[in-house]
Amino acid sequence: MDSIPAPARPRLLLVDDVKANLLLLAKALGQDYECRLATDGASALEQAISDPPDLILLDVMMPGLDGYEVCRRLKADPRTINIPVIFLTHLNEEADEKAGLEAGAIDYITKPFRFPIIKARVRNHLELKRRGDLLEQLAGMDGLTGIPNRRRFDETLTLEWNRTRRHGAPLALILLDIDFFKSYNDHYGHPQGDDCLRKVAAVLAATLQRASDTLARYGGEEFAAILPDTSLDSAVDMAELMRCRVMDLAIPHGYSRVAACVTVSLGVAACIPAERNSAAELVEAADGALYQAKHAGRNRVGR
Repeated sequence: MDSIPAPARPRLLLVDDVKANLLLLAKALGQDYECRLATDGASALEQAISDPPDLILLDVMMPGLDGYEVCRRLKADPRTINIPVIFLTHLNEEADEKAGLEAGAIDYITKPFRFPIIKARVRNHLELKRRGDLLEQLAGMDGLTGIPNRRRFDETLTLEWNRTRRHGAPLALILLDIDFFKSYNDHYGHPQGDDCLRKVAAVLAATLQRASDTLARYGGEEFAAILPDTSLDSAVDMAELMRCRVMDLAIPHGYSRVAACVTVSLGVAACIPAERNSAAELVEAADGALYQAKHAGRNRVGR
C-alpha cells in the first residue's frame, strides 16, 4: 500500500537583527514548523514576497527598516497583506503596543522570550489563518462548477496584470461562451444544463497546462482563462484546443444551430501590460474577439 505523504509543516519567517535570538526561536519552534530566518527588514520583505510564509515573527528595533515599517509595507502589498505578523520586542509601553497593532500586526509579545507563550500564540494564530484561508477559498469558488468565480477572476487578473507589467511579460485572456445555451436549458431542463456546465468547466480546467493559468466562471454560461506569460499566438492555440476538447465531450444538443453537440465560441486577446493601458482594456479586447467569433458563425476562435 502506498504511504500517505505527511502534510507540509507551516512555514514561519523569523526576523531579528540579533542572530542569537533567531537561533533561540528556531530551536524552540523548529520541531513543529519550518523556520526561515532574516536579520534585517529588507531581507524579510524580499523573502515574504518571493516565498510567502504562513506567519512572521518580527522584531521591532532593527537598523535600516524597523519592524513597524516592515509591517506597514507587508500590509500595503496585495501579495503579503494576508500574512499574519507577531511583533517580538523589548518595547513594553502601551504606546509601543498600540503602534505595532496599528501597523497591522495581530499580536505583540514582549521580550525576554517565554517560549510556552510564544508557541501557544503561534499555534492559535496559525489555526485562525487556516480557517480564514479556507473561508477565503470558498468565497472565491463557484458553487456549481467548483472553479474560481467572477470575484476570484477579477482579483487574479489584477494581480497578474501588475506582475507581468513589472516584468515586461505578456498576459493573455480567453473569454468563451457556450453556444445556444439558453436553448439547451429551455429544452433539456436546468438540471441537465447544470450538468453541462460542470462537464464543460471540468474539461476546460483540465486543458490548461500550467499551474499559473486560471480558469474561472465569468458569467452564466461564460468562462474566462487567464494565461500569464503567454503570447497571442500561443493563447489562440490554447483556445482552439479548448474548443476541440468541448466538442470531444459529445454532449448532445439537438437545438444548436451550429452542431449536433455542445460547442463553444472563444475570443482571445493579449498584450504586454503597461501604465498606458489597463486590464479592463484587455477584457474589452477579448470580448470583442468573442463577438467576432459569434458573428462569424460560432464554434470558432476569434482574435
